[in-house]
Amino acid sequence: MEDNKLIARHFFEVVFSQGKLAMLDEIIDPEFLEVGPAAFPGLPHGPEGMKLFITAYRNAFPDLRFVIEEQIAEGDAVVSRWTASGTHLGELAGIPPTGKSASVPGVSINRFRNGKMIAAWAIFDQFGMLKQLGVIPA
Repeated sequence: MEDNKLIARHFFEVVFSQGKLAMLDEIIDPEFLEVGPAAFPGLPHGPEGMKLFITAYRNAFPDLRFVIEEQIAEGDAVVSRWTASGTHLGELAGIPPTGKSASVPGVSINRFRNGKMIAAWAIFDQFGMLKQLGVIPA
């Protein structure tokens, strides 16, 4: 379980925050699937889909940073409570850059098999992010 927690931490703090996408080939199972409210529909399974997902967010928020606030592991699952922050300098899901910063809390549940992430379910404060970016009224 501790190994899985470390992999999940590296996923957020190294891959997502630093853009080290090559690490995904080591930690993501070829059948990996992102599900839940934060997922982008239509992405391919495995590391390639996650590379597209992360690239979309890093293009929109080049200074994107994740801080793990808490992690809990049980069986094949790791729950990470995190805070993500960044400055909106690129288009995201049709929203033009606002130049504003946002900081949002979120929770991810990652499942593991044979030392690789096989599935992820995530939710974050999308409404709060949109308010901070000025896309919707405060």
